[in-house]
This record gives sequence, structure tokens and C-alpha cells, in this order.
Amino acid sequence: MNITDRFLQYVSHCTTSDENTGLTPSTPGQMEFAKVLHDELIAIGLQDVDLDSNGYLMATLPANSPQAKPTIGFIAHMDTSPDASGKHVQPRIVHAYDGQDILLNAEENIVLETAKYPEILNYRGQDIIVTNGKTLLGADDKAGLAQIVTACEYLIAHPEIQHGTIRIGFTPDEEIGCGADHFDVKKFGADFAYTMDGGAVGELEFENFNAAAAKITVHGVNVHPGYGYHKMQNSMRIAYQLAVMLPRWETPEHTQDYEGFYHLTSMEGTVEQTVLTYIIRDHDRARFESRKRELEHLVRKVNREYGEGTCEIAIRDQYYNMREKIEPVMYVVDLAKQAMIEAGVTPQVKPIRGGTDGARLSFEGLPCPNIFAGGENFHSRFEYLPIPSLEKGMEVILKIVQLA
Repeated sequence: MNITDRFLQYVSHCTTSDENTGLTPSTPGQMEFAKVLHDELIAIGLQDVDLDSNGYLMATLPANSPQAKPTIGFIAHMDTSPDASGKHVQPRIVHAYDGQDILLNAEENIVLETAKYPEILNYRGQDIIVTNGKTLLGADDKAGLAQIVTACEYLIAHPEIQHGTIRIGFTPDEEIGCGADHFDVKKFGADFAYTMDGGAVGELEFENFNAAAAKITVHGVNVHPGYGYHKMQNSMRIAYQLAVMLPRWETPEHTQDYEGFYHLTSMEGTVEQTVLTYIIRDHDRARFESRKRELEHLVRKVNREYGEGTCEIAIRDQYYNMREKIEPVMYVVDLAKQAMIEAGVTPQVKPIRGGTDGARLSFEGLPCPNIFAGGENFHSRFEYLPIPSLEKGMEVILKIVQLA
């Protein structure tokens, strides 16, 4: 099967993850898709194909090289982001994109505008896969899945290409920060690995945000509003007061490159109780710790004004910057850079303004930089995937295993 057809087949499966279920995988669609992939990996000739009860799928392509070579892993995640619907994805190929706005949905006048998404102009003349404007596409990370499976299928069909042992790992729930929760690094048995989970063609990343999640609960006092004088405490108003204490310029919409931020992801409440959910991000570990302390300081400040116990905060670290684990083994980054060059791709080494399974796996002893999957506008109804970028990701995998 060619890589485009494989990708289009993969996105037909709804695998949206859900952080509220407490299950692994968090949604049944992920396990259903994992079973499909399990059967496909067996059918193309991979060995040791294993799907565990948590939805982690691993497989092996045995070495065929007479020379000793490292065992290399390639990892991708099966879930898609809950930020946009992943149900009933209807992809469409725009052939030889002409550089104009793309009408995604005529009935609802949904348009992918070049003024809002100018990066698409880099792909003039290319075939591009888009959505119908109602769902995300799922290139994050079904493009990575397709690249890995198609590369393995190609290697099996071309035994003249010598390579060491290749390990495949597909994970659930990466989009909700749980992709590495039950990943057995020892069982995986790779010397190093790559997540095929980056964005635009050429992206190569070995440093990422330090990340934490914060939940702030504000308790209010509700009485009849006509008799609320010196009695009522409106938790929503107090929560808003706390939220605006944070620097307005240190938010996702005002930061880039190595700049960190506070991001209010949800705010739900009544007069009696309001819950604020934040994510905290910074590449620098000291600034990251400072951001957490600042939120705790603001909670104490609110409590001094409204009474102890008005505000409660719980902070949970999610992952850390893998740079400190990759720098001692920079040859894994250099290998990927050389593979890109030989595949005709210009490496774009940049920090990830997010995280991957590889960040946590690197801290568990598996160095794991991140390579492009090829898509743009991830987590969005305006997500798209240039087919040449998808194909180049597969070529980079083939080059890596030959150069190692």
C-alpha cells in the first residue's frame, strides 16, 4: 500500500483521547485502531508484534546486516487531540495547490485562508490533504504512523537494504500527556529512538518545554443577591481577579521560540465554586520552577484578602526538557540531520513548543529526539498535510537505518 492511501485509511478511525476518563487507553476508539494496526503489522511481515491491555503496540523488524548495528526505535502515537473533533474525518486531496485560499466547505463557507495561514504558500504546486473544515485531519500523528509502517514494508520488500534491528512502538493518549505512562522501555529494547511526531518538513527537535498542569479551585459563598452585602463571595469574580494578576504578555498568543507562558485552558464555575485549569511551560528549568511558585504566590495573596481556604492549588509536573538527556548522545541528532540531508530535506533544528512521548522516554533512559511528520496547523479544523512532506518522512526513516 502506498503511504498516502495508508494515511487516508488511518484517519478514518476516530481516536480522540479524553483526559477525564481515567482509563488507558482513555477512549475505546484507540484500542480498536490499535487492533487494526496489530493485524496490519503482522500482515506486512513484522515479528514480535505485541499489543498489551493498555493499548501499547510494539513490533520488530529483525536485522539483516552482517555488521553490528544499534537497535533503533521509531515511535508514533495513535490518538488525536481533543481540541477538535476527530470523528468522521473527510479528507480531500487538493492537487497541484495553486497558492490561493482553499474552500474546505462550500455549504458552511469554511475557508483555509492564506492570510491567516501563510505557511501553506510554501507548498505551491504540491498535492495537499485537507479536511472538510469540520474536524481535524489527524496528521498528528497518523502521518507518523503511516511513515513508520510504510518504511518497514519497504525494507521488507527490499532485503538488499542492510539495517540493524528496528523496533516499532505505537502509543495511546500522547495528546493528553499520558503517552509514556505505561511504555516499557526495557521491553522495547532500543539503544535510541525517534518520535515521528513533529510538524513541517525538516523539523528536528531535541529540546522541549518543561511542563506542568495546575488546577486552582476557588470557593465562594452564595446567598440571595438581594441580601449579599458583606456576605456573598462570588467565586467566579475572585477567579477572574486571580487570572488577571498573571502577566498578559506571558500567554501562548504573545510568546514564541524559547519564551515560556501560562495558559488558561478552562474556567468553569458558579457563584459557589470555580475551577481554573492552567498549563505552565518554559524551556528553562529555573524559570519553569519560578512560574509554579508565582501561581502559588497569587493563591496565597487571594487567600489573604478573602480568607484562608478560599483558593486551593494543585500543581502536577508533566514532563521535562529532554535536552539534558540528549546532549550527552548528540550523535543521535547528528544521524537524523545527515539522514535528512541525504533524503533531500534541509534540517530545521528548533525547540519544541510542546512535548512528545520522547521527552519522558529520554528521562527513562531512551534518548528520543523528534522528527517531522509533515503536517501543519495541528489540533485544528484547518490542519493539512502536503503529500511530499509525508513521503519525505518515510525516506528519512530509511536513511537513518542505513546510516546507523
